[in-house]
Amino acid sequence: MDIATLIGLIFTFALLIGAILLGGSLGAFVDLPSILIVLGGVITTTLVMQKLKVVMGTIGVAIQSFFDRATPEAELVAKIVELADKARREGLLALESVEVPDEFLSKGVRLAVDGVEMEEINAVLTSEVDSLKARHGRGQNVLGFMKGNAPAMGMIGTLIGLVNMLQNLSDPSAIGPAMAVALLTTFYGAVLAFVVFGPIGDKLKARTEEEVARMEMCILGVNCLNKGEHPRMVKQKLLALMAPAQRVALEEGH
Repeated sequence: MDIATLIGLIFTFALLIGAILLGGSLGAFVDLPSILIVLGGVITTTLVMQKLKVVMGTIGVAIQSFFDRATPEAELVAKIVELADKARREGLLALESVEVPDEFLSKGVRLAVDGVEMEEINAVLTSEVDSLKARHGRGQNVLGFMKGNAPAMGMIGTLIGLVNMLQNLSDPSAIGPAMAVALLTTFYGAVLAFVVFGPIGDKLKARTEEEVARMEMCILGVNCLNKGEHPRMVKQKLLALMAPAQRVALEEGH
């Protein structure tokens, strides 16, 4: 589990609730009409914007921001170098019995062991990378729309509250509830946009970039295996794709 996402959300809401309690009552910030306008409005307009299947799939994509099951880059480099060493000494067929924990790398290795041409292997693996980008991109677009639409629905709620207030200026008891709708819808819209949808969308974008980088590392590794390159050369090529700090740590650990 990516604990940073969970900690960030919990502490952000804790800070908001704490600030509310220090200055007044939490109940004053709970208003059902405002919730219906903002949250309900965001959901229904998102359904207008995108297919139901894509919207439902976005929920699964968003849940991924709480988990990081990808193989660390350091482990990938170590495994690919190990495979390169074995392939150079015993041939590609010897890799058939080697367990490869990373599913994407395992697929590339199996194709290489089966004697598939390098161009065809690259085409298969690259199409999978493109598929992942497209799949994640749709989810990110939905979250981006929700981020932009939440403040807009908050503004609509504010206008509704102001109209109701102006229509009932002669009734002081109606002014308070109308003003609550006017202000709380803006508050709800800002919280949903900049605390929930925005950060989760950005986290997913970063997670996609990291996953694509690991997949490209695997593709390079499989190409090196196919060519029978020396393990030290394979390691140097893979290290060139990594951040300097990670590179130094791996070089020091040989």
